Amino acid sequence: MADVLPFDQRDGSLWFDGHLVPWKQANIHVLTHGLHYGSCVFEGERMYNGRIYKLEEHTQRLFDSARLMGMTIPYTPAEIEKASYKATESLGSPDAYVRPVVWRGSEMMAVAAQHSKIHVAIAAWAWPSMFDPAEKLKGIRLDISTWRRPAPDTAPTQAKAAGLYMICTLSKHAAEAKGYADAMMFDYRGYVAEATGANIFFVKDGKLVTPIADCFLNGITRKSVIELAKARQIPVEEKRIEASELPGFEECFLAGTGAEVTPVSEIGSYKYKPARITETLMNDYADDVRRPVSVVKLAKAG
Repeated sequence: MADVLPFDQRDGSLWFDGHLVPWKQANIHVLTHGLHYGSCVFEGERMYNGRIYKLEEHTQRLFDSARLMGMTIPYTPAEIEKASYKATESLGSPDAYVRPVVWRGSEMMAVAAQHSKIHVAIAAWAWPSMFDPAEKLKGIRLDISTWRRPAPDTAPTQAKAAGLYMICTLSKHAAEAKGYADAMMFDYRGYVAEATGANIFFVKDGKLVTPIADCFLNGITRKSVIELAKARQIPVEEKRIEASELPGFEECFLAGTGAEVTPVSEIGSYKYKPARITETLMNDYADDVRRPVSVVKLAKAG
């Protein structure tokens, strides 16, 4: 990773509190509340062929997350959507990863920060597949994390909040140290939950099976995959999956904005073989995100 350009040293511009600013000048103070107390929410979006996929849904979730964290975004959803495209302009590419982020500023430095300013920034950069393409085609390997997704009465689990990703970072670092690409996490009850940054799906007897999203995000890509499966008349079951069921599944894949649809070949000692349903949904998702803008507009108009 030594050859990766640091994110604070990139060229171009990003959208920051209502204006495009030079990328290298988009700075905040070290005593920003979002840094110290986790009062920060964000989105992960992808632009394909000049269209940010499911932008309205992502923007709505950003506002919902902020509300759950007690923050009021000082812009309308339409302004944020317009700003999301403004943030991509300096890239000169129709494909990008887009990151809106909302946080409390440095006006107050204590647990309580009701009078801190709410800031919003949107950055965009080129980002190919989250996983190595050669590895992705044969299926990635997942470790099993020792950390568990928290109960919804102990954390705002339906918010895409920065603090909730602390255990994801710990889990992924531990997995990578052992040679895995990522980790699967259980929830507080011991049921299968998700990976560190993507939802998880399994296949058994021609049916798609995925955990109920009751203590982690019901991902936008997750919902897209379910829609694509139903369009193919592939049965979909959302259920609480016990650890004892893991050996009985035939296929497995991850779904998320970053991961897109990524086949899984191993979860700890359990083996899976990417096959027809995984390949079908991977291809259908790739087609869906790259539909021409005109086709999308016609579909909405209809």
